[in-house]
Amino acid sequence: MTTLGRSGLQVSRIAFGTWQLGGDWGSFDEETATRAIRQARELGVNLFDTAQAYGFGRSEALLGRALREELKRDRESVLIATKGGVTPGGDRPRDTGRVFLRQGVEDSLRHLGVEYIDLYQVHWPDADTPAEETASALQELVDEGKIRHAGVSNYDTGQLTAFDAVRPAETLQPPYHLFRRRIEADPMPYCQAHDIGVLVYSPMGSGLLTGALTPDSVFAPDDWRSRSAAFTGENLRHNLRIVDRLKTFAAERGVTVGQLAIAWTLAKPGVHVAIVGARSPQHIEDSLAAADVELTEGDVAEIERITADAVQVAGAAPEGVE
Repeated sequence: MTTLGRSGLQVSRIAFGTWQLGGDWGSFDEETATRAIRQARELGVNLFDTAQAYGFGRSEALLGRALREELKRDRESVLIATKGGVTPGGDRPRDTGRVFLRQGVEDSLRHLGVEYIDLYQVHWPDADTPAEETASALQELVDEGKIRHAGVSNYDTGQLTAFDAVRPAETLQPPYHLFRRRIEADPMPYCQAHDIGVLVYSPMGSGLLTGALTPDSVFAPDDWRSRSAAFTGENLRHNLRIVDRLKTFAAERGVTVGQLAIAWTLAKPGVHVAIVGARSPQHIEDSLAAADVELTEGDVAEIERITADAVQVAGAAPEGVE
């Protein structure tokens, strides 16, 4: 367990993420996914991350059903984090205005079947809404008891500074993995200086660092990776050659390449939590083992040497693929 920055929340170092349960990653078996969520809880995960935008509430509802008995029996033992402020595919993909955020919280409470949300995060920055309106709207929801803590996701230092001027951003959720390291320059230094809890998403590079992809991998049309340049052609082949070298390095230490990738993120200064998705109980068991992998400074340096010439990977955004 670790303290999630200035939020003060005591959380497992690996959180269960549910982006993959909203439809953006293709189809999945709901019953198996439910077992994965319950398995994560049984193995000690106490933080579960979802979002209004994941299947327009579908992911939230599935998470709420999977944890229903535990939520009824001991609500305080389970921390639910969700996100709002975006409408993918809509006329206004980003909307962090007071009215939309408030409606989003109400919808999330209903989907999850809970009376309050432990951590509510602004999913993406919205250039058309003043930071003062967004931050003050979240403070109102905290004051009303609908949410306990407020954070942001995908913000840079300038956006964090503007938010902080109104009320503290208690947490930040950015993308971070061996093939996407730009947060090290901005905004990680700001987060460390202000004790902001950092929960990184996609620590396994959206599948690249699982070891399961091959140069012939083809993604379903409803999987966002089918529209990403990082997952096709020479970009994919180049990064997979790097993954093969990482596999060898990981095997010498008795771990999988996926476990190595997660352990690397957790070893980096300022990272409190790695959010890991899973569609089966076995997947989450494998990922949780990464929290016990101890990397030396030499290990971290060698991992970064191996990946130094990687093609940087973007991700999905409300408007499509970045």
